[in-house]
Amino acid sequence: MKILSIQSAVAYGHVGNSAAVFPLQRIGVEVLPVYTVNFSNHTGYGSWRGPLISPDDVRDVITGIEERGVLSQIDVVLSGYQGGEGIGDVIVDAVARVKAANPNAIYACDPVMGNAKSGCFVAPSIPQLLRERVVPVADIITPNQFELGYLTGTEPKTLEETLASVDAARAIGPKTVLVTSVERPDRDPASIEMLAVDDRGAWIVETPLLPIKANGSGDVTAALFTARYRASGDAADALARTTSSVYDLLERTHLSGERELQLIESQEVYAHPRMQFSVRQVR
Repeated sequence: MKILSIQSAVAYGHVGNSAAVFPLQRIGVEVLPVYTVNFSNHTGYGSWRGPLISPDDVRDVITGIEERGVLSQIDVVLSGYQGGEGIGDVIVDAVARVKAANPNAIYACDPVMGNAKSGCFVAPSIPQLLRERVVPVADIITPNQFELGYLTGTEPKTLEETLASVDAARAIGPKTVLVTSVERPDRDPASIEMLAVDDRGAWIVETPLLPIKANGSGDVTAALFTARYRASGDAADALARTTSSVYDLLERTHLSGERELQLIESQEVYAHPRMQFSVRQVR
């Protein structure tokens, strides 16, 4: 499997491609990383150095890959945080070029906009860009529950409301939706859930809620779920494997006391997940 991953990069820590690439490689995926920024560290620190890469330069890198005759070998285009409309246009164009070269390729979009605690932290134009131009061309999207609501103009809380919001998102274009950070009002407050939905059904998995905010964990989740689902076509299995791997990564990070994901130290859990959580079909 080959994945063209168009995301940010940092020298210190693990977000964007700096979070997604190694776990994918560890499970045997060939990754072609294309960077949208090259920062010293993620912006959660409040200060950072390094350049934003212009949309034209990002497009040039993709054109260079195309000139090597590689696009027909790409199975998946993966994207995450989109800092501006220009990058969104480049990604949509890249998807069209890849799919022209390989009609069996898919596009997985992590529509990063914010979360329930912090609210929306992207530029005001980004939600509209994602809703109107990016998500409609995606085959898989991986929003958190808050972002799912933003995409669909809903405020999902219960399982039934979340499933209805997923149906609204799937009507826009993507047939497969992974919802992360599902926090239902009737759940055990010491737990958190993920929900996966495709044409075959809907499945949910519950894990303990760890007292940690880990930048980049969503990037790892989106990457692993996309690769697992592309390989098997089984949403329940991809959900179970991804949940197992990401939980063990987060637990190791929490126990380490470090702020950054213990991405390298946790490498065995990507290749050999413990499968310690039960996935339940809910539709």
